[in-house]
Amino acid sequence: MTTTHVALFLSFAFLFYAAQGTKVTLNNKCSYTVWPGTLTGDQKPQLPLTGFELAPGASNSVDLPSPWSGRFWGRTGCSESNGKFSCATADCASGQIACNGAGAIPPASLVEIFVAENGGQDFYDVSNVDGFNVPISVTPQGGSGDCKTSSCPKDINSLCLADLQMKGSDGNVIACKSACLVYQKVEYCCTGPNNKPETCPPTNYSQFFEQQCLDAYSYAYDDKSSTFTCSNRPDYVITFCP
Repeated sequence: MTTTHVALFLSFAFLFYAAQGTKVTLNNKCSYTVWPGTLTGDQKPQLPLTGFELAPGASNSVDLPSPWSGRFWGRTGCSESNGKFSCATADCASGQIACNGAGAIPPASLVEIFVAENGGQDFYDVSNVDGFNVPISVTPQGGSGDCKTSSCPKDINSLCLADLQMKGSDGNVIACKSACLVYQKVEYCCTGPNNKPETCPPTNYSQFFEQQCLDAYSYAYDDKSSTFTCSNRPDYVITFCP
């Protein structure tokens, strides 16, 4: 094989690989800046982009390998002081804009995505299991099957129950905590003897989150109404303040 043939082969191989990838585009429709974070699960290598700034109206994209599983979230109220970067909500405590493999500190609204291998069935959801800090949605682009939008468009912070409120330095509610985070009880966290669907039913607290956003996970075993699927290699659009 000549050098030219090798170059052409590698070019086609690259194009084939690119065609097989999954692109996630993140849009910020909020009136304020959001700093998205990404976390790859299953102890796999992190994405090249683990955190960045997204001004109002801005967008950015990241490519996912196949298979892949992980989560995306938005940090708010971020700033840098004495060379250390930190956020008022959903901080990953890396000290940098990049999260570098660190997850969001609750409360945090999450988008979770599992990308299947070879065009199989993807799973994705919006989750308020770790509480809520910013409205968020995820929408497949292309693919086949149900491929519906999963969304929590409501500003739960403005409605948050008094004992779940997280307030900023100005006294305003900036996030809404989960009952698990506040009370650390097995019936709220679905842990210990309550680590199965039959032993961890909805609570008044999880029902509050469910009432605000029917499509989003309100507690650990809220699978029936909150897990979404799409097959045949869709791309995804994640929107803050949809």
